Amino acid sequence: MKGSKAILELLEGQGVDVMFGYPGGVTIPIYDELLGSKIHHVLVRHEQCAAHMADGYSRSTGRTGVCIATSGPGATNLVTGVATAYADSSPMMVLTGQVATGLIGNNAFQEADIFSLMMPITKHNYRVLRTNDLPEAIKRGMGIANSGRKGPVHIDLPVDVQRGEIDPKRLEEEFPVPAPFEDFSAVLDAIKVLRDAERPALLVGGGARWSGASSEVQRLAEILMAPVITTIMAKAIIPEDHPLSLGMLGMHGRECSRRALLEADVILAIGARFSDRTIGFDSEMSKETKVVHLDIDPMEAGKNPRTKVRLVGDARKGLQLIIKGLGRSREGSAWSRRIKELSEGCICDIDIDEDPIKPQKAVWELRKVLAPDAFVVTEVGQNQMWAAHFMRLRHPYQFITSGGMGTMGFGFPASIGVKYAHRDKQVVDVAGDGSFQMVFQELATAMSEELPVVVCLLNNGWLGMVKQWQKLQWDRRYSSTELRNNPDFVKLAQSFGAEGVTVTRCSELNDAFKAAFASDVPFVVDVRTDPEEDMLPMLPGGVPSTSGTIRKRCRWSQC
Repeated sequence: MKGSKAILELLEGQGVDVMFGYPGGVTIPIYDELLGSKIHHVLVRHEQCAAHMADGYSRSTGRTGVCIATSGPGATNLVTGVATAYADSSPMMVLTGQVATGLIGNNAFQEADIFSLMMPITKHNYRVLRTNDLPEAIKRGMGIANSGRKGPVHIDLPVDVQRGEIDPKRLEEEFPVPAPFEDFSAVLDAIKVLRDAERPALLVGGGARWSGASSEVQRLAEILMAPVITTIMAKAIIPEDHPLSLGMLGMHGRECSRRALLEADVILAIGARFSDRTIGFDSEMSKETKVVHLDIDPMEAGKNPRTKVRLVGDARKGLQLIIKGLGRSREGSAWSRRIKELSEGCICDIDIDEDPIKPQKAVWELRKVLAPDAFVVTEVGQNQMWAAHFMRLRHPYQFITSGGMGTMGFGFPASIGVKYAHRDKQVVDVAGDGSFQMVFQELATAMSEELPVVVCLLNNGWLGMVKQWQKLQWDRRYSSTELRNNPDFVKLAQSFGAEGVTVTRCSELNDAFKAAFASDVPFVVDVRTDPEEDMLPMLPGGVPSTSGTIRKRCRWSQC
């Protein structure tokens, strides 16, 4: 069997049914075999978007997304998307073509040392120099991508390896991955600390999302009568209409979440990293606050200096052990009353009937037409924060965004990957005019694959988040943030065969969104929003709110 055929059969054996990519000279052997393969290939218009599509597919299904690119510039174009997946622990299989083994290191045409480039942004890296090594690379690579803290695995495939011969029987060999390190020896200590807590709080991150621990988080919160505070990566880990759900923490998080975390005497951190965009500044927390840290990554668990108990392992398994040890639920307490008070005091009125349109109003109207099981994908910037702050969802897989890397241009291709996996569901990309212009060529991909994604384009003519920083902290010295000469986004969509509508008044929003979701082709709702509206509240990362730095509050909120 040719190595190129073996690659596809091995992927099929791992349950892969789709790959996102762009062909080139050294990947032609694989693309030739695709003509007879069960794997469907989605032809993207830029390799970076292939990685984002595979990432969106992975985040919405829990399965491993696969992307492929040719050597040299094709492979380097993947790097941003791979780094995005690595930052958010998203499992991916990244395949790149490479020049023939005899030419490696000779500056051959379209040669790049992609093995070294991918090293810091992947869980594991393979350069396959013998065709017989393909089964180990793919099978073990898939296992590594999905074991422990998930993440992308890269395989570099020289063209002569693809053309080489392999005995089909070798495809049946197994290459198990060792079980990840686990240490729950201190679980009884964790149970005691939580049982003795007067003001416990759960800080939940993306690790709980990837673990599928939603029901365990909710059960533990109800036992402890503890608020659930999330990072952006764990948004909706429990239904956001649950009385113990306080929502997102961080630079643009909810004030009630920040206050609850600062007032807690015990924090159980579940799959969260205590990043600078989450807690702002560690000195804000009382020195008496105790932290119990549960994380699947032994390098992350216990990083916070206030950690009293460190648990290493799968979030779902760890929570099940804690729940079993705690037993019965607590009664209502002064703390539960305080949580109710904080929650009720942090309710924003975003039904703002003003023109020019406020972005909050656009999110409000979008919420009204979304189905309960819809997927909300975001770009990065103000649009991302408005969606994260004001969308009310019931399941963490419904919200897909670039967290750790903050990658502009992520949302639209990721939404295509989501829609491919969930053709019967509504999928909307909440975008800004800056991010969308990085990737709008993928309208052609969405049209070719008959994937009617909706783009809610919050168009304010600026790189809004950078402008906001320049406005609030740089004395309105606006440098290179105004997006002059934006295209007509509706005509742009129509040029690809898609549809769109421009919205300039609040009264037009509802009809526009209804038309978008009724369309059988991609649809861009170009919402012209107020360029002076800031995403608030805002607390600069790494700066304590008590330091004298201005903390900007939302004028539409009670908090």
